[in-house]
Amino acid sequence: MKITDVTLRDGHQSLMATRLRTEDMVPILEKMDEVGFYSMEVWGGATFDACIRYLNEDPWERLRIIKKRIQKTPLKMLLRGQNLVGYRHYPDDIVEKFIEKAYKNGIDIFRIFDALNDIRNMEVPIKVAKKLGAHVQGDISYTTSPVHTIDQFVELAKKFEEIGCDSVGIKDMAGLLLPYDAKELIGRLKEEISLPIHLHSHCTSGIALFTFMTAIESGVDVVDCAVSSLSMGTSHPPVESVVAALKGTKYDTKLDMRLLNEIREYFDKIREKYKYLINPISERIDSRVLLYQVPGGMLSNLVSQLKEQGALDKFEEVLEEIPKVRADLGYPPLVTPTSQIVGTQAVMNVLTGERYKVITNEVVNYVKGLYGKPPAPINKELIRRALEDGEKPITCRPADLLEPEYDKVKRKAEEKGIVSKEEDILTYALYPHIAIKFLRGELKPEPIPEEKEVSKFMEIPTEYVIEVDGEAYEVRINPKYGTEMKKKKEEITVETEGAVTSPLRGMITKIKVKEGETVKKGDVILILEAMKMENPVESPVDGKVEKILVHEGQSVNVGDILMVIK
Repeated sequence: MKITDVTLRDGHQSLMATRLRTEDMVPILEKMDEVGFYSMEVWGGATFDACIRYLNEDPWERLRIIKKRIQKTPLKMLLRGQNLVGYRHYPDDIVEKFIEKAYKNGIDIFRIFDALNDIRNMEVPIKVAKKLGAHVQGDISYTTSPVHTIDQFVELAKKFEEIGCDSVGIKDMAGLLLPYDAKELIGRLKEEISLPIHLHSHCTSGIALFTFMTAIESGVDVVDCAVSSLSMGTSHPPVESVVAALKGTKYDTKLDMRLLNEIREYFDKIREKYKYLINPISERIDSRVLLYQVPGGMLSNLVSQLKEQGALDKFEEVLEEIPKVRADLGYPPLVTPTSQIVGTQAVMNVLTGERYKVITNEVVNYVKGLYGKPPAPINKELIRRALEDGEKPITCRPADLLEPEYDKVKRKAEEKGIVSKEEDILTYALYPHIAIKFLRGELKPEPIPEEKEVSKFMEIPTEYVIEVDGEAYEVRINPKYGTEMKKKKEEITVETEGAVTSPLRGMITKIKVKEGETVKKGDVILILEAMKMENPVESPVDGKVEKILVHEGQSVNVGDILMVIK
């Protein structure tokens, strides 16, 4: 029995919003290389985004550093098909360049999936990686819904084999795969394809370890685990537990428990450093995932994003809204980018107090078919609201509509003076708004609080400074606990005539109007990137843009005045 370690990618992505820094990986890398893992998943997924957005780290340099110290164990990355490590489809020339550079910098195994299980979105990445000589794993995004069946998953696996994949992965991102469903699925796969089968699951529902044992007895070849210090909860089954459970059996992993324990001790200390990021919600087993289907990485990021928006108290409402949005969108599996698309729209529905009052650009593009074919028909009312009159969703492969982009992006990046190596061009292509500041050296890493500050950091703030028309107001919010406080609820509002305020905390990426311009109610006046999605802000009235108070690239908080329209 073989084990892939995912501690340095999905383990910390699931429990602490992908914030583990390279400096805290380096001291343990050579020891992890001695364990004898089948592979180590160390890159891809949200790590690329988090490096430049929060840590002021070059993700390409991280990969090179890891590769230099891990010589024996193949390095693996998670690739989102035509989305690469971003949240939209990129043209084929960008896809080809990215995979070439990832391979050159150290990736041996490409684990490729599509959020909608649309094989059209995976064919180019698979062919490029195969041509380079890498091991290619085609992953099934496993989910349950009224429209998903085991027959569908088996047919997808057959297609993987037909187009040259070296192995097939079952990507159970939310921990939904039940033991006897795993037995049936793996049994069918073993009968109908000849490739090795790899199982990836999360402990969110508390079922993964049971499923692992059934899967192993059913013939699965590799399972994904995390070092116990960063396992369980929304993360993965612990390496040490699986190794111990199989010791002395025909499935014995032959991995050294003493060495694994030394690695565990190291990550125990690292966990203390990052404990301010590990929310109890992410740590514990939560069987509600069987209803809401929120995967591990999505759950910890959702908590982080709601905290960032000052709306952690809306967590339960958002959880209940997620399956409703998912059903409206035709039951997509909840994995990046669809998890972000569904999750962010659910947050918007809750925070605005009205379903689809604000529809994110990504939901509009999803409805247009630009992410691929939904598993089931989309809600007709949502189609009507998202698309312009007479507009029809596309039916071709989404990337067929994209013009080659690499040369144009390269030219722009060089004009901005942000290119010191070819990989910088790809960083800019994937995340243009963040990459400019990152590559210019204008970003600072997110601070790690001192020990005495950790408890304060983890609390929801109760004191704020609100700025209105240049005047600063200190506001204190007193929490209400049970029925202890009998004070009458009062609402205090400060109004500026014609003010359009920010509904979210985020970054202004595009201003679509000019001062003096006439706008109609519902016109999109700017784009606000929040929670990794682009959120259009609309004019609340027919009127004239009197004053624009923000600029592109500016960060704003909830309630900040963006512009005045009268």
